[in-house]
Amino acid sequence: MMLGDVMYINRLRDIREDKDLKQQDLAKLLKVHQTTYSDYELGRLNVPVSVLHTLADFYGVSVDYLLGRTIISKPYPKS
Repeated sequence: MMLGDVMYINRLRDIREDKDLKQQDLAKLLKVHQTTYSDYELGRLNVPVSVLHTLADFYGVSVDYLLGRTIISKPYPKS
């Protein structure tokens, strides 16, 4: 696991907790088991791009923010 990986794993957990959501809430949104979502947060499974898009739209942030590539949470304008 690389430093960037740790950042996005922490970001996934932090943003979820900031919204007072449980892993089960996100698992339901993503139509996966809670254990699968937990594995995303723990870095045991790579998060599919489609899941990143869904989470970014749900939280109103950019995928780059979720991945820890920027500290600016504002999503990009849709084209």
